[in-house]
Amino acid sequence: MVATFTGKVVLVTGGGSGIGRASALAFAREGAKVVVADVAVEAGVDTVSKIEATYGEAIFVKTDVSKAAEVKKLIKKTVDTYGAIDCAFNNAGIKGVSSSTAACTEENWDRVLNINLKGVWLCMKYQIPYMREQGGGAIVNMSAAAGLSNCLERFPAYTASKNAVIGLTKTAALEYAKAGIRINALCPGYIYTPMVESEIHQNHQNSDLKDLMANKVPMGRWGTPEEIAEIALFLCSDTASYVNGHAMVVDGGLVA
Repeated sequence: MVATFTGKVVLVTGGGSGIGRASALAFAREGAKVVVADVAVEAGVDTVSKIEATYGEAIFVKTDVSKAAEVKKLIKKTVDTYGAIDCAFNNAGIKGVSSSTAACTEENWDRVLNINLKGVWLCMKYQIPYMREQGGGAIVNMSAAAGLSNCLERFPAYTASKNAVIGLTKTAALEYAKAGIRINALCPGYIYTPMVESEIHQNHQNSDLKDLMANKVPMGRWGTPEEIAEIALFLCSDTASYVNGHAMVVDGGLVA
């Protein structure tokens, strides 16, 4: 079943590249007016340009999701521009620096948790009041397969943040279910984004590491940003009208 967002206003954080860009384009393709938020200005503006050239209407708002004032401004700009905020994909996140738990620096810990967890909380903090006022909405928070049983060695802050996003999502889903706001988490596995591609090339192990990781997946391949985008659309759509407080795994069978 095709999700339609005609007349809907959708906010996507981290919309400058990877899953965020693919999702912004997919929401626009299905008729949504899209607000693209990212700390990377050039990338965010480019996503908006692609939407305007192919599907329709979008704006870019430079936003650091770890800063309350910027998130508050983002949500206000969304409502002031389009009059509503029907759906939000709180996707912005980082992996952080690779290190063991004992070697993880406080700086790295704080940066990862501030963006991946505090950023999701701040987005919901300012999205929910508008959604309550308008009678409902749908929120999808980005977690990861690492937030479930497939924990990621040498990325303690990332793993902790993604586990916490699931707990936060479920708490909020319970609190606002009767207000007509559905809140779910999305848990991708190995997705071949530009960030991952750059990371692999920096390690000078591009072909071996890419294949090694793909072989860990029962389906034998990486996922694509576009595949994750389609699940974000589903969770925000009326098709998923009875899905709430759920952590949806999209990983080719990795967690299983």
